[in-house]
This record gives sequence, structure tokens and C-alpha cells, in this order.
Amino acid sequence: MACFQKRSGSWRAIIKRKGYPTQTRTFDLKGQAETWAKQIENEMDRGVFVSRVEAESTTLAELLDRYENEITPQKRGAAMERSHLKVIGQDPIARCFVARITGRELTAYKNRRLAVVAGSTLNRELNVLSHVFTVAAQEWHIHLPWGNPVRLLSRPRVNDKRDRRLVGDELPRLLTAAQAYGGSAPQTAGHIGPIIIWAIETAMRRGEIAAMRWEHLDRKARVLLIPETKNGTPRRVPLSTAALVVLDGLPRRIDGRVFAMHTGSISRAFAEACKAAGIEGLTFHDLRHEATSRLFEKGLNPMQVAAITGHKTLQMLKRYTHLRAEDLVGMLG
Repeated sequence: MACFQKRSGSWRAIIKRKGYPTQTRTFDLKGQAETWAKQIENEMDRGVFVSRVEAESTTLAELLDRYENEITPQKRGAAMERSHLKVIGQDPIARCFVARITGRELTAYKNRRLAVVAGSTLNRELNVLSHVFTVAAQEWHIHLPWGNPVRLLSRPRVNDKRDRRLVGDELPRLLTAAQAYGGSAPQTAGHIGPIIIWAIETAMRRGEIAAMRWEHLDRKARVLLIPETKNGTPRRVPLSTAALVVLDGLPRRIDGRVFAMHTGSISRAFAEACKAAGIEGLTFHDLRHEATSRLFEKGLNPMQVAAITGHKTLQMLKRYTHLRAEDLVGMLG
């Protein structure tokens, strides 16, 4: 039988049973202690008891730190994941013990985050948090009384489909503004313009462009190898004449990288160029939409376009394709 001790306005439940480690937990009310003790004893009677000691003594912040040290370094997107872990770790939910995190605590977290970020951002954070709980349960054998609590949470519905393309004279205006952009470091001066052209000519992602290396270029075959992609499958990108002109204008860097800018620098420089050019509502990722649409407008079929862009399914390829009726008139005869 469990016993209960009153201590400084709280109640401590103690369960001692042969064959099991002593179980203790403190509650504000005696009724809460009795309910918990009854549940534990019932599980012991049925032979399904699993100790909650580690889950009840480990905060989410401690779990996040362990995950960041042991799991995150193994991932290609480690930098972005660390950013999400930092945000979660700064929220009040991080102070909760793991065993006490339920759908209610996560709903409160969701509401706090939706007040400052978009639903798509929140969903990415919840994906990371869900994996933290999965690893804790499956690899670290921390018993979660509620299972993975993220699965109890309703997610915000997100419609992140974009159809923004360059219109009118936006491209020459953008390139003119990009040419004037110097950036915070002298070595990046003049790079955002060539990067913009490269993105439109190749449909490559921002991270793929930042990671480009001269050793992966086969100039004779006019092909660039991308050894690591978002979907995990390497691909070879055929290069247009305009893409080759971009390469001809770049100096060879000692570190072997083609461009001097990292992903964050590319986004900042692009935003500044858009601002200087008076262009609104355009993101760097929209250039991938632009490039994919242009490939179709050149007459390539879906399989040919997918081979260049790296899209795994035609449905995903469709999301990145926004054809203009005006540009299709000439193809009809």
C-alpha cells in the first residue's frame, strides 16, 4: 500500500513493493497523490509498470540539450535544427518535466508561437520536437506516460503554395540593384547578381548554390554534380550557356567553393536588392519557381524538368510550376 506524507503544504506519495524500485512523487493536493499512487499500483498489479523516474526528473530543456549534442550533429540540416531547438528551449515549456508534458502544455506552446510566427514555422518546430520525444522513448528508453505528446496536438493548416514570378522589368531592376550591393564583407561584393542568374538558369536551391564546389563541375560535359541534396539523392544539373557565362566571371577561390556567400548571406543580400529595386513580395526561393516554370516554357517535358530540379513526384513539381498563358501562345501554333 502507498503511504502519504504532508510536507510544507504539499503531499508526497511513496510506493514500496517487492520487485520494484521505490516510487515517490510530490503533489500539491492529497487527492492528486492518491490518484497517482492508485494508477502506479494498478500497473504493478497487472505487470505492465514501467518506471517514470527519469521522465519525472528530466526537464524538456535537458532533453533538448542531449538531443542537440547526440542527434543533431548527424543531420545535414544541423544548423537549422539547432535554431529550432534554441527557440523551443527559450519557451516556458522547456522548464516542464518531460512526464508532465501533455497536449495541454503543447497547445499553450502552440498559441504562444502562433502569436509571433507563421503556421509553417510552428509546424517545423513541432516536427523537431516530435522527433526529440521519439528518440527519448525509442533510443534512450525514457518512459513517456502519454506517448509522444506532439501527436496529441492539432496542427495549424498551412497553405504555403506560392505562384510569385518575375514580372515586367523586375529582373533587370533586380540585377542592377544587386550589382550595387556590397554586403558586409568585401569578398561577397558583386556575388548576389551572379547567384540570382544562376538560380534562374539551374533551378537549384539556395543551400545547393551555397555549397557548390569547382571540383564538381564538368565543364566539357556542361554538367554540375550536386552530391548532397534536400531529398538525399545526388543529381547532375545540365548547364545553359548563360550559366556558363556566370562561371566564367567568377574568380577561383582557395577553399574550392564557387560562391563566397553562405545561405544566410544570400537571403539577406537578395532582400536588400529587392528593397533597393522596389520589388515587393519576392523571395529567393521564388527564383526556383521561376526557373522551373521557364524550363516548361522552353518545351521540356515533366520527366526532363524533374531530372534538372530534383523533384521526386510530379505533384511536387506541379507546386513549383506556374505557367503564364501569354508565354504558351507561341507553342500552340
